[in-house]
Amino acid sequence: MVNKTFRFPQELIDKLEQVAKEQNVSVNNLVKQCCEYALGQMPPEDK
Repeated sequence: MVNKTFRFPQELIDKLEQVAKEQNVSVNNLVKQCCEYALGQMPPEDK
């Protein structure tokens, strides 16, 4: 694993924290899942 720092609006952080709590996962795991899903939905030429 590699540590990186990203800056998100507070509103997005609040939503991520709420969903992570509801799904009983860490915010880190949720963000990873979201990124993997989004990348998987992109057309090949946009990846």
